[in-house]
Amino acid sequence: MSATVVLARHGRTPWHEPVRYAGSSDIPLDEVGEAQADRLARWAAAAGVTALASSDLLRARRTAAAVHALTGLEPVVDARLRELDFGAAEGLTRAEARARFADHAPAYEADPAASPWPGGELPAVGAERATAAVRNLAADRPGGLVLAVAHSTIIRLVVCQTLGVPLRDYRRALPRLEPTALTTLLVRDDGSTGLLGFNVSPGVAPTS
Repeated sequence: MSATVVLARHGRTPWHEPVRYAGSSDIPLDEVGEAQADRLARWAAAAGVTALASSDLLRARRTAAAVHALTGLEPVVDARLRELDFGAAEGLTRAEARARFADHAPAYEADPAASPWPGGELPAVGAERATAAVRNLAADRPGGLVLAVAHSTIIRLVVCQTLGVPLRDYRRALPRLEPTALTTLLVRDDGSTGLLGFNVSPGVAPTS
């Protein structure tokens, strides 16, 4: 029996404008992000979500906490869902990272999977851990509708990994993921995965 796993990006943070590499930096939601988390919670209650999971980073846990408050679902905290670590680029805007690592920037722009920012996590490693978490969530809840709160880059890497899109193209193929937007995956018993929706604003229940 298949399971539907909805990956929701966390709500907005103070690093959203201008966009800074948050990665493993443990930053909170801002006021807009808290309101977005409440909207996600209302979607989860209406959609009939049966299980809740979250990355271990504060911005994801705060988003999941809003869902817990409205639905009563206890979030399973899984560090495998945390954002990719951007190493020395953490806290920088993309322009600042390009300027600080001018010699490395062209390689990163050409292939971020092979040439992450200095000290950063390899996208293949992040994709493997997060995809394993998604498959475990699906296997543990056959026939269920699971909501997992995670992060922009790691969600896009999971989509690429499961659909066979080269990881080097994750930024080109999936250029944007808004705060609390939904990415819905159908995870089958045989391990294959189908994409039911990407970057969808909360409000429409996914099709199982």
